[in-house]
Amino acid sequence: MRLIRFLDAQGQTHLGIPDGDRQAHLVSGDGSGPYTVSGRRVAIAKLLAPVEPAAILCIGLNYRKHAAETNAKIPDFPVLFLKNPAAVQNPGDPVELPGHLASQQVDYECELAIVIGRRAKNVPAAEALNYVMGFTAANDVSARDWQRQWGGSQWCRGKSFDTFCPLGPVLVTPDEIGDPNKLNIQLRVNGQTLQRSNTSDMIFSVEKIIEFLSGSTTLLPGTVILTGTPEGVGMARQPPIWLKPGDHMEVEIEKIGILANPVIAERC
Repeated sequence: MRLIRFLDAQGQTHLGIPDGDRQAHLVSGDGSGPYTVSGRRVAIAKLLAPVEPAAILCIGLNYRKHAAETNAKIPDFPVLFLKNPAAVQNPGDPVELPGHLASQQVDYECELAIVIGRRAKNVPAAEALNYVMGFTAANDVSARDWQRQWGGSQWCRGKSFDTFCPLGPVLVTPDEIGDPNKLNIQLRVNGQTLQRSNTSDMIFSVEKIIEFLSGSTTLLPGTVILTGTPEGVGMARQPPIWLKPGDHMEVEIEKIGILANPVIAERC
């Protein structure tokens, strides 16, 4: 099932299954399933991020070739950092370059995102997919100057500015994804492919990530987990590539689709 969140013409939020570009069949249910599809069709006034995250947990250095391009040691355990849930941005809406200290090193990162559907604690890897509501595409936009110089030796600040977590365009249930560890993933800026990989290059699989994060820790329904980015990030290029106003980003993941967002200067 391919699910979207959207606004109707009256500003009401709905969950639905897209039927063409401007219509959706309404769906009821939550992440634990099952979903009920109604016969009612509603016009889509605006597409929203497919989930309002309870939390955003992120895994760093989870692709072998990305670790190599940054001269980083392959981690023994998943590297965890957080993004502020308020950083979520809708498909098609702009990523705003932060004006606070005028970051000049804003980077892109295409990622597969997991959405947890029911409370998960001490979940073994063999059962992990039973706790997944679905998968979507994410862009872990990152201010590298804040991450490496100004952020107090942690990553969260440089990852959490408003609009720095585009999600979408759809949430795809596990039955349609199949093996999430075998998906093509890429990112384009202004039509140029800058990242191209497959989730098979991940160091820690989707199942292992859920097992690790749920250890002695409750993952609430609606928790979004970003699974890491492949090689080709802007900071690792010579010369580096930084996002600028007027750029247009597209994250494309097999079986999910294209998450597109323009880049603008911060709006007051």
